[in-house]
Amino acid sequence: MEYETPQFFRVMQYASAAERDVVDMVSGSPDWDPPESIRTGLAEYAQANASEFQYPPSVGLDALREEIAARRGLQRKRVMITNGAGEANHLAMTEGLATFSGSRILLVDPVYPYYAGRASMLAAEVDYVAADDAGYVDPEAVRERASEATSVIVINSPNNPLGVTYGRKRKRELAGIAEEHDALLVCDEVYDHFDYSGRFESALAIDSPNVVVTNAFSKSLAITGWRVGYAVFPDPAEQGDLLSNARTRHMLTNVTCSRPPQAAVLYALSNTSPTYYERTRKLLRERIEQFTTALDRAGADYTKPEGGFYVMARFPGFPGTFENVEQLIDEAGVAGMPGEAFGDARADWFRFALVTSRVEAAVERLAAFFE
Repeated sequence: MEYETPQFFRVMQYASAAERDVVDMVSGSPDWDPPESIRTGLAEYAQANASEFQYPPSVGLDALREEIAARRGLQRKRVMITNGAGEANHLAMTEGLATFSGSRILLVDPVYPYYAGRASMLAAEVDYVAADDAGYVDPEAVRERASEATSVIVINSPNNPLGVTYGRKRKRELAGIAEEHDALLVCDEVYDHFDYSGRFESALAIDSPNVVVTNAFSKSLAITGWRVGYAVFPDPAEQGDLLSNARTRHMLTNVTCSRPPQAAVLYALSNTSPTYYERTRKLLRERIEQFTTALDRAGADYTKPEGGFYVMARFPGFPGTFENVEQLIDEAGVAGMPGEAFGDARADWFRFALVTSRVEAAVERLAAFFE
């Protein structure tokens, strides 16, 4: 899989230049409101003393790290606040390559394009393991593909773009493979609050010195523009260089992360009712049902996500190429991502993000286009 121009930017740029109205189903930016506690937390921070407006610790506010650690049942020293899950993944992959013995990155196909782009930027060789027909990665297929040259294995659960959720057993097997090959398993769990299967369990439940878990509040609190993420590294007593080097790279690149969003997130974590997350999941379940019902009528194959908010669809005789995405934009007024942007395994498919209140309009336009 080649990665040159950022794939999402390419499609969004084309859609924004269209001469007609287009329903954006490309990006994963929530269209619903954040919890009111986020606004309250930010407003309260704005009234703080001037000393609270200065540099926070490079690794993040102590209180926020403590809150995350308490919720996860681990020590604060393992938690580092990052500029979104993107930086958390970058630090984990970069330091995994530098710390572990191999030089190759193993990814699941279809793959979130930024993982592949990051590997390309790091000049790392990449091995791909295709997801099975149900969308899962088979640990035995990973075992066959991994070698002494494997340094980093990256998984994402709940998964973007396939919507599958990996259970604890599968994650334990993948962590074991990483241990066998002196590699690092990076588990991106940014969609953990969007699990509809009831099977989600964090990889933090696995006791392994070869696992880094990344996450963010971007999706769960609907604040993608605030860039508050975090990484949980192994205990420094077991993998000290990994965390230490990540902290140094983070500091030299960013100095630190912005203080106001961290303070507001900290407030929101203690003041957001579980019903907020339940309402969001209910909204997304309704959109998934509406969208997939329409895909049925259009004669399309599709995924029914167990988590996240993406649906992949395959239309007879209309493969998921960039050219066909542009045709959908021009003629149907719907923008999705081409399957080929995620690799070879689902190249015939399209991915649609259901983070728009205009799902009904998109359904009608797609139905008219494919009738």
